Amino acid sequence: MFSKNNPEYTYLDALSASGIRGLRIANETGLGTTMSDWDDTSFELIKKNIALNNLSNCTAVKRNANVVMLDNSFDIIDLDPFGTPAPFLDAASFSTRKLLCITATDTAPLCGAHKKAGIRNYAAVPLKTDYYPEMGVRVLQGAVARTLAKYDKAMMPLLSYASAHYVRLFAAVKKDIKAADECLGNMGFVSHCFNCGSREWKYGLAVHLPETCPVCGRATSLAGPLWLGRLHDREFCGELLGEVEKRGFKEALKLVATCRDELDIPMHYDYHKLCKSLGITAMPTDELITALREKGFQASRTHFSGISFKTDAGVEDIKRVVMDLRLQVTSRSAPRT
Repeated sequence: MFSKNNPEYTYLDALSASGIRGLRIANETGLGTTMSDWDDTSFELIKKNIALNNLSNCTAVKRNANVVMLDNSFDIIDLDPFGTPAPFLDAASFSTRKLLCITATDTAPLCGAHKKAGIRNYAAVPLKTDYYPEMGVRVLQGAVARTLAKYDKAMMPLLSYASAHYVRLFAAVKKDIKAADECLGNMGFVSHCFNCGSREWKYGLAVHLPETCPVCGRATSLAGPLWLGRLHDREFCGELLGEVEKRGFKEALKLVATCRDELDIPMHYDYHKLCKSLGITAMPTDELITALREKGFQASRTHFSGISFKTDAGVEDIKRVVMDLRLQVTSRSAPRT
């Protein structure tokens, strides 16, 4: 959609490998495309593929990706490294003008399974919680937002998701000091109780959160700094749905539709784990969402998991609604005498 409205934009596939992504971009959008890789075999393969596809709007570059980005500016930069994108974030943030696309496959550090690696790579403390996929997305977003801000640029998330074993982020970029300052206002910390599942978040880079859980009194754990703002832009997702539908991409259609409709509330709940802690069997997720809405809470599905949901209800309110729902089902199924 960026290319449709701006055919003059330039695109960098910073870590191209075979060049397949850059080739598709060049062929399907017509954008001036640069494909970079400093591996000899990859570079030769990129050149061969450009020639085979007879693409005059493609350039192959054999250089370190950071050097390419520091020496040139691009409207759109796509980072898809093997592992963490952390070593490339500064150069990409310096170079990009309009759109930043980032893939991270180091989900264990991002989501808190390898906590120390997460701290080293992203200058944030991740926690392995029930909502660990969202933790990973928000840690990555936070790192990108803070890095862009160093160059007086603001991050505006368009679509951010966790799928299989990677995290993917699409963010519009705006060069503006005031916008960069406002963007950092979406940073914050999450306080999580591993005993009862309660969580609390607060915006800011220097915040105070209670060290004991207000629900059960146990000690809490702190995650952050991370992004607490929106994950997606609904208007962008709506436009993207039209493009995806035209191409018949069924899995992508479902993903984007769910992202468009999910609440802009940090940190989802795992319904099955919640029910397990209560010693009951889970009902269909949609029934719980309906029950929460009937109680006056916001609630939606989330793309992070088919058995998870987002809501503005507190954990104790959620548990009460879950138990009420279970009792209603039990009473309906009980034999009449």
